[in-house]
Amino acid sequence: MDEELFRQLRGEVRSGLDVTSVLDNHELMDYIERTVFSKRELLDLTASEKRKLVRRIYDSFRGLDILQPLVDDPAITEIMINSHQDIFIEQNGEVSKLPMAFESQTRLEDIIQTIVSGVNRVVNESSPIVDARLKDGSRVNIVLPPIALKGPTMTIRKFPEKPMTMDDLVRRGALGEEASRFLQKLVAGKYNIFISGGTGSGKTTFLNALSQFIPADERIITIEDSAELQIQTVPNLVSMETRNANTEGKGEIAIRDLIRSSLRMRPNRIVVGEVRGSEALDMLQAMNTGHDGSLSTGHANSTRDMISRLETMVLSGADLPIAVVRQQISSAIDIFVHLTRLRDRSRRVVEISEVVGMENGEVILNPLYKFMETGEKDGKVVGQLKPQGALKKQDKLRMAGLNDAVSPPIGEVAL
Repeated sequence: MDEELFRQLRGEVRSGLDVTSVLDNHELMDYIERTVFSKRELLDLTASEKRKLVRRIYDSFRGLDILQPLVDDPAITEIMINSHQDIFIEQNGEVSKLPMAFESQTRLEDIIQTIVSGVNRVVNESSPIVDARLKDGSRVNIVLPPIALKGPTMTIRKFPEKPMTMDDLVRRGALGEEASRFLQKLVAGKYNIFISGGTGSGKTTFLNALSQFIPADERIITIEDSAELQIQTVPNLVSMETRNANTEGKGEIAIRDLIRSSLRMRPNRIVVGEVRGSEALDMLQAMNTGHDGSLSTGHANSTRDMISRLETMVLSGADLPIAVVRQQISSAIDIFVHLTRLRDRSRRVVEISEVVGMENGEVILNPLYKFMETGEKDGKVVGQLKPQGALKKQDKLRMAGLNDAVSPPIGEVAL
């Protein structure tokens, strides 16, 4: 599209509509259509090209400008704006640069302010980093200059309109049917489950899928920095989101504040979208004080690395002996599920481990499933999620009447 033509037409629409803000969306679209289709100099454009031009002008007023078609495209999973001139997308696991740009840095800054104001957040030079979300639930991270050296930076992580189920993940090869049924019983049996993995490994997607196994008669409290979870199977659901400090440095509501508040809300389970810092201690204490069946996620390269990271998080906010911290972890978390994004860009469950206690001051893990790679075929990693042993702590399953045939069989489970 000719950018000069676009800017000229948009300026004409704006000058003819000094009351744009009082028009509803339908009226604004009608006005733009009349303006575009009445232009004699646009006779060479096809009807389809004119429609695209109309939509682009409309999006510049009421949408996200050149980002709107990208946000609306379900095949695009991530949008990365490195500056107003550098826009990348991830589609089908491939990252590519787009031949488009914002007309100026100021225009990108306007879009950023529109996004953050929609969720009552503030981002400016004195507070240059913020997490937000779009109306469709997509997660947004924004970093402004002087922190971002090339100009305003924005990353949009999109989520499907319909959350993936565990059956969807099985069909995609993320885990096997046997492991899926095993996890379903653990969720129903109220085991505390922690999901670990690297960036983009699918932790939030997997947490959503696991949450669909929670009985519908329970009361669930979700706590997140930026609301992403899509729990649709539990009617008695309270979703809470943190709040940044205002321009005076006051009014911040952190995850640990929300965890403490949730304990007074009679939850059956608490779901913390992701732990990153000192709130890990509050999460562990909640799991240790009768809120069985709680779920959470965290960034790590392995299950053992996740335990080390949890230790560091707890110690960042509390002066406790390391032995006490490890005891908290071993008594609070029952199961670790670790996800990895493999070199073929597929997301897989690569380890399911049970926490069985402490020995010589260390948290002891009992591996239940591990992913074993056997090669490659047509550029795809070939492997199996192989059972490693039996579940040792079955008391919660017995209490729930679910302890029949829950131990993973020794042998191979094909993906």
